[in-house]
Amino acid sequence: MYNFDKVINRKQTNSIKYDREKAQDSRIIPMWVADMDFETLPEVKEALLKRAEHGIFGYAAPTENYYQAVINWMKDRHHFDIQKEWIVPTPGIVTALKLAVRAYTHPSDKIMIMKPVYYPFDASINLNGRTVVECPLLFDGEQYTCDFELFEKQIIDNHVKMFILCNPHNPIGRVWTRDELYQMGKICQKHHVYVISDEIHMDFTYKNHNHVAFYNVDESFKDFTIICTAPSKTFNLAALQTSNIVIANKEMRKMFVDEKNASGVNDPNIFGLDACEAAYTYGAKWVDELLVYLQGNIDYMKDFFAEHLPDIKVIDPQGLYLVWVDMRSLGMNNEELEEFMLKKAYLWLDEGYIFGTGGAGFERFNVACPRSILKQALEQLEKAIKERV
Repeated sequence: MYNFDKVINRKQTNSIKYDREKAQDSRIIPMWVADMDFETLPEVKEALLKRAEHGIFGYAAPTENYYQAVINWMKDRHHFDIQKEWIVPTPGIVTALKLAVRAYTHPSDKIMIMKPVYYPFDASINLNGRTVVECPLLFDGEQYTCDFELFEKQIIDNHVKMFILCNPHNPIGRVWTRDELYQMGKICQKHHVYVISDEIHMDFTYKNHNHVAFYNVDESFKDFTIICTAPSKTFNLAALQTSNIVIANKEMRKMFVDEKNASGVNDPNIFGLDACEAAYTYGAKWVDELLVYLQGNIDYMKDFFAEHLPDIKVIDPQGLYLVWVDMRSLGMNNEELEEFMLKKAYLWLDEGYIFGTGGAGFERFNVACPRSILKQALEQLEKAIKERV
């Protein structure tokens, strides 16, 4: 059994979650960035210590064992069969998104995203001189769905060249079904639209929801899609800058690698490679127990709001360890809500409005922390709201 209740002091560890200016007030609990407060599995630590003890940190490249560990994890956890030559390691998925934008589109081309969505999608498009086209998600007060009529209309009307998919979808917690993914893919295929499928949260799904890799939906989707994967969220290895981009189409793979080389982007560093291999080789039981613990945190949070703050609506996540919470009942604008959370509830959250259309009035909570911290955070929020009334 792994101990996810263990509280580890992360102050003064060069953590952007705990050591940035907003977190200097000791009362503030950071629950914003997608960074877990859990110690990673022992085998990853052992691999890193072994590398450090070797004492030589020259140029490194992925090994056969590295590639096999990635292949095995995808097959065993997701029934996702990939080949070694399809894997292109990169130092992070956000880096890969920007490479893909430059590899497959031209300046001023239109790229579609479904908002509210992970805000670096916008940056990856705008910073590279492309134009964002939005297909806002439909929200019925309980869950989000894709408006497929609008999805196709936006592609046709704007001559969209690329669609960036987020699955599971950050921040709303949707795990897209096979049928939904099929409809998205067939529309993109019909209109010759490249698909970049960000599946970094693939290992976090709950209850009866299962992640379906985009290639597994339809064999033909390999012709126009790349899939972005990484161990960084699953095992909390973000600072090791390691991801694996899966590109089955040989021509698309060459275009991506050419852009990677032209941009001077290297493979992940030697510590990231070792950590990824160890995580994917030994981490299955650790992840199984982590998912149980996270589901417990989500259930605790839902029960807390239902009992103490029933006007606030928790959007039940199908995936992620990030919980999307509807706080529009508080009647605050974006600035008021952000200030209230930070200066009254002493919570540093990711504000809903930063995720774009449909995000205003929501907050994203990172619940990948010991339950004692989650309990304290929710009690602080309850106290602040009741003092406001």
